[in-house]
Amino acid sequence: MQHDLVLYNTLSRKKEVFKPIHEGRVGLYVCGPTVYGDAHLGHARPAITFDLLFRYLTQIGYKVRYVRNITDVGHLENDADEGEDKIGKKARLEQLEPMEVVQFYTNRYHNAMEALNVLPPSIEPHASGHIIEQIQFVQKILDNGWGYVSNGSVYFDVEKYNKVHHYGKLSGRNVEDLLSTTRALDGQSEKKSSMDFALWKKASPEHIMHWPSPWSEGFPGWHLECSAMGTKYLGDEFDIHGGGMDLLFPHHECEIAQSVGALGHETVHYWMHNNMITINGQKMGKSLGNFITLEEFFEGKHPLLTQAFSPMTIRFFILQAHYRSTVDFSSEALQASQKGYERLMDAYARLQRITATDSTTIDVQGLRQRCFEAMDDDLNSPIVISHLFEASKGINLISDGKATINPEDLKELKNVFDLFIKDILGLKIETGVSENTGDGYKGAIDLLLQIRMEAKANKDWATSDKIRKELTALGFDIKDTKDGFEWKLSR
Repeated sequence: MQHDLVLYNTLSRKKEVFKPIHEGRVGLYVCGPTVYGDAHLGHARPAITFDLLFRYLTQIGYKVRYVRNITDVGHLENDADEGEDKIGKKARLEQLEPMEVVQFYTNRYHNAMEALNVLPPSIEPHASGHIIEQIQFVQKILDNGWGYVSNGSVYFDVEKYNKVHHYGKLSGRNVEDLLSTTRALDGQSEKKSSMDFALWKKASPEHIMHWPSPWSEGFPGWHLECSAMGTKYLGDEFDIHGGGMDLLFPHHECEIAQSVGALGHETVHYWMHNNMITINGQKMGKSLGNFITLEEFFEGKHPLLTQAFSPMTIRFFILQAHYRSTVDFSSEALQASQKGYERLMDAYARLQRITATDSTTIDVQGLRQRCFEAMDDDLNSPIVISHLFEASKGINLISDGKATINPEDLKELKNVFDLFIKDILGLKIETGVSENTGDGYKGAIDLLLQIRMEAKANKDWATSDKIRKELTALGFDIKDTKDGFEWKLSR
């Protein structure tokens, strides 16, 4: 099947047919977390969004090199190049080595991503492991006249750059407006302009993480790492750069300027940004202190949560909205997603038990194409899910004895559900019973329900009712069907 994948390019502000630089190969770079705290729902959205892209590109035949970085140095407390390093501050407060903080939260981030069924990237570089590359990148910018050294720090000259290029082209801003609304900040006197951003910062005596450089003992600016590592692993030009909408300005804007400053041209062909998770209409994030960690979701331990939510419920919640739309969190919205996910899983389980007949009386043809068309239209996962729900109605009709399906169509339906639910949407199949319970556990429940069926056949209503009542009390949902019974463990 021919795929004309269309992606929304933030730079052009329109959908564009995706054409990779190299035939059959895609370079994908995504901004990963700053590892100074537990991952929260806001971290889950870009991880799942670009996992969906990674899975889909691979599924339609591309060989993808997916690079997702770890920020472990240089991300200061504000975007004006001032304040403590976020990881250094955490290390100081907890009396740890900075790399202890990094390792601890990187491990926890990986555990959360595994729970969400987010595939690991091809390469996961750390900023602290690429200091040499960042120093070399700064030197190129200085050699080309776009930066300047001031008191041991190096800054990018935004006003000079903007006279030749457009600083603000990605975010839709212009330097004149930014200058008129930016006040002078304390400690900014070493900059020519308040708009200039740090490429390298001279470390103060109390700064924990620092390295030697031609300009000072210091550390790289936050924006620099992605430019240096992206081009190191994907080349001077690569296909897609992704991240959250909150990174549009200044982070990605500065990346464009840095790349042009060092290389003479832009490096990224398609910029993609997922929208925000909000809470009461406000962005959810660590800086605002209104976040809920993924662990709190999984355990239900937060005042705003009425219950625990499984990782797959969280993944389904995020995939139900298009990646460019805002999603407002509420416990009620997650409960609705949980019910939707359970409905889809129930339909999948029923599909596995269906027996084919001679004819098909439901609409099976075209489901695969409709789902692919939705994915080709800028990764429209909500439409894919709606198509799967529509197909689930037919599955339920067959299961209830009100429709039929022939062997060929049954095989196609199973293949489509496996492809889109498991391989592309990345949802784990959960049918109310843990995979760790084993065949013995499931067999025991089946045996009890088989005994109940025999009791019903013998009109032993007391035994039949007792088995159903006791299993229901233990948390099992039991449904009689034309072929016997269905059951699942209630969540």
